[in-house]
Amino acid sequence: MIRQKNIGTERALQKIKHFCSYQERSHREVKEKLYSFGLYKEETESLLSQLIEENYLNEERFAVAFAGGKFRIKKWGRIKINYELKQKEISPYCIKKGLACIAEDEYIKTLQKLFAEKKKTLSSEKNIFVKRQKIYASLSRKGYEAELITKLLEKI
Repeated sequence: MIRQKNIGTERALQKIKHFCSYQERSHREVKEKLYSFGLYKEETESLLSQLIEENYLNEERFAVAFAGGKFRIKKWGRIKINYELKQKEISPYCIKKGLACIAEDEYIKTLQKLFAEKKKTLSSEKNIFVKRQKIYASLSRKGYEAELITKLLEKI
């Protein structure tokens, strides 16, 4: 993070409001952005609380948007989403709320679709154990739970 000359709280407030209204942001992202404006700790904390009061910044809303987006677009599983939210310093309560927004039936359908796609790409693999291992590794990298993957692998 490159720290520039202090741009002042009024200008920083305008810029950070635009930054937050463009897309949902985590508290950490906003804090880093404010520090990059050259603001000091007191100014940053003051602006953060103002953004929360004015509803520009909402950790729970961020967690729900992040979890839903990563699941729908990148087809990530709950484990990977949970890990990424922890990396963004989101509270356990908000992580729970974010993961709860993923519908169970849709989650299973997505996992089954990814399973079928991976199985299809490995159709030339003759060794069943190697095939299972590759499918398991692929789905666990995406962040899906071991028990769910194992249930699908039993059908091969």
